[in-house]
Amino acid sequence: MTYSIVARDPETGAFGIAVASRFFACGSLVPHVCATAAFASQAFVNPLWGIEGLDRLQRGEAPDAILADLVARDLGQASRQAHMIAPDGRIAQHTGTDCVPWAGHAQAEDVSVAGNMLAGPAVVADTLAAWLDNAALPFAQRFLTAMDAGERAGGDKRGKQAAGLLIHAGQPYPMIDLRVDDHGDPLAELRRLMAVAEERYMVFRTAMPTVEEFSGMIDRTPLDAAIAANEKERAEKGIVSQSLATPLT
Repeated sequence: MTYSIVARDPETGAFGIAVASRFFACGSLVPHVCATAAFASQAFVNPLWGIEGLDRLQRGEAPDAILADLVARDLGQASRQAHMIAPDGRIAQHTGTDCVPWAGHAQAEDVSVAGNMLAGPAVVADTLAAWLDNAALPFAQRFLTAMDAGERAGGDKRGKQAAGLLIHAGQPYPMIDLRVDDHGDPLAELRRLMAVAEERYMVFRTAMPTVEEFSGMIDRTPLDAAIAANEKERAEKGIVSQSLATPLT
């Protein structure tokens, strides 16, 4: 029902997952991400794989051992698909023998792609290739570009409905957590939401408290200045807001 990409940024330590599917609210069930690992559970989805698997990755268990245990315990494992990245970059992948074709997975250093009910193997191959070919992009944009490549290759063979992007950047809360639950062009809508996030939200989050600095930025002055500078730069470049928000009247 889905294709997804799980990746780690070795330079910043960020972990993330992007997913798209002809399945309502796939972003609520598939991605499981924390500050140090990421786990995607999909196909005839068992969310407990992601919840338990992510916790065990955080505690330092080897991804292959975690996956082998989940497969051994789940009588429905032949219809499950999962892939993950451990804190040290190790990857484990599973595509059950009963997953609806086309179904499969691929990987490279610090990135894993998997999908089922797809138009064909090019969906996974092109998603992975686009990720590898766009290393210069910001982490979030790299996910969106890779997912777009998979959609151009056919994506979910049933059509389009939902998408999600979840990234953690070293903190227990997400850097970005976007979902499109029911939309005719979910990846395009996901990209719009990311553009809206870059207008103010991504600036605001630099002032938020962290594990290292519990209070965060307590003086709003530099934050307000950064937001104003960002708005000015966007105006000078002719970038129009994509937000659908309306002012109070």
